[in-house]
Amino acid sequence: MKKLSIALLLLLGSIGMQAQELVWETNFEKAAKVSMDTQKPLLLFFTGSDWCGWCIRLQKEVLKTPEFASWAKDNVVLVELDFPRRTPQQPEIQKQNNELQQIFQIQGYPSVCIVTPTQVDGKINLALLGKTGYVAGGPVTWLEGANQILATKK
Repeated sequence: MKKLSIALLLLLGSIGMQAQELVWETNFEKAAKVSMDTQKPLLLFFTGSDWCGWCIRLQKEVLKTPEFASWAKDNVVLVELDFPRRTPQQPEIQKQNNELQQIFQIQGYPSVCIVTPTQVDGKINLALLGKTGYVAGGPVTWLEGANQILATKK
């Protein structure tokens, strides 16, 4: 009985760990610091979370899959830059997101930019490795494209 209890506890623990969602940072400066500390590029996800059908589809088909979660934990720091229509948002987050939208000339959603930050004279500089968006084919196809972008870093 004791062995069964331990096995059940381990099984439930592993299921719970798999169910944990990825952390999507909304504070760009905080994410940039983590990126520089870990030497992982930033994945900037420009989305209209409460109105953009393609954004919702990208989330469902790729960004909320175990394959993406595993890849992201090893390769990038995640940043969500949301442009909601119905969901209230803090003014400083709106300002930050609008500035980054202009910097990267985002004209459609979803847009994903993979960038490397560096700090020079107290300011964060960003080098664009590549851009993508919704790609049909699920996580395998999307991650192939993301890996091609990351390959430009090396």
